[in-house]
Amino acid sequence: MDIPFLSLKSVNARYEEQLKHAACRVIQSGRYIRSEETDAFEKEYAQYIGSQHCVACGNGLDALSLIFDALLQTGRIREGDEVMVPANTYIASILSVTNSRLTPVFVEPDINTMQMDVNCMEKLLTPRTKAIMVVHLYGRCAWSEALELFARQHRLMVVEDNAQAHGCKYGAIRTGALGLAAAHSFYPTKNLGALGDAGAVTTDDKTLADAVRAIANYGSLRRYHNIMQGINSRMDEIQAAMLRVKLAHLDEDNDYRATLARRYYEGLHHPDVLLPRVAPCGQHVYHLFAVLCSHRDDMRRWLGDHGVETDVHYPVPPHQQPCYAKWHSLSLPLTERIHREIVSLPLRTDMTMAEVDYVTEVINAMPVLPNSL
Repeated sequence: MDIPFLSLKSVNARYEEQLKHAACRVIQSGRYIRSEETDAFEKEYAQYIGSQHCVACGNGLDALSLIFDALLQTGRIREGDEVMVPANTYIASILSVTNSRLTPVFVEPDINTMQMDVNCMEKLLTPRTKAIMVVHLYGRCAWSEALELFARQHRLMVVEDNAQAHGCKYGAIRTGALGLAAAHSFYPTKNLGALGDAGAVTTDDKTLADAVRAIANYGSLRRYHNIMQGINSRMDEIQAAMLRVKLAHLDEDNDYRATLARRYYEGLHHPDVLLPRVAPCGQHVYHLFAVLCSHRDDMRRWLGDHGVETDVHYPVPPHQQPCYAKWHSLSLPLTERIHREIVSLPLRTDMTMAEVDYVTEVINAMPVLPNSL
């Protein structure tokens, strides 16, 4: 059996006629930037997330950067202020902080959840700490009562990186509506994926939403009147139309992802493979099904030899990337272990239970190697 990691053509096939109809609607409208489709998507996505405001933009990195830039330009933070960030995350989380002339403070994870460990935060706190970035990595809810309490006690703003977690919940509240503001990426591989780059910011804070909207449009809320120093980061009408089609199917798709994930949890029992613990208050959406293996390369070769394609998200932690040489001396052993051992198994909305069972059987049959977890 050949099990691809992901085929966007196959995933999008079920929406093909609807997507074609939506594209034709935009083409025939003659309006291609910030018009009816984008306005409608912003309203629909804000309602879905449970936020009062949604500002569409060009991509997920821009969404994060726009939040911090808006906080800077409205005087709520200053250059050099510190933002606590998960040490194990995709580099976009860190880029949004450094690009905004802020200072990231790397927080080690809990190895059992691969999420930021709130117990590590107190010792990292300084008078310059102004915010926490919560990253719902792999589509797993990273929010907790302890994190919320810590932020409230120390009067810290919480920004959510919800790029991989569309539809995820903490209790009855969706991620993206828990903090001051949230950034969303609609890169094609995401649970809610466009057919190109696209992103959005959600928030209940009107002042922040207006600032984000202005900065994303050259610093302007009305034509040729620039109230802020801005950039050009706008979602085009085609992408908004594509996202409106797929948003209607998102909960159904996420439910199926959760069903596939449960199958993995029930079936996998290899001693070299560590599955992250499922948080009791989180309703995960499993953008990725990531596990740890002390012999990752051997595991990937074994799976590849049996027709199973895997991926690594992500092989190098941000503090060890060449662009951040000044942080190479940091010792973050749990983060480094995760990036050394992480393996993403196939989990797609076009995947069958038989395929999951096959992947599980192949992994369980893998030879046990020395120094296993």
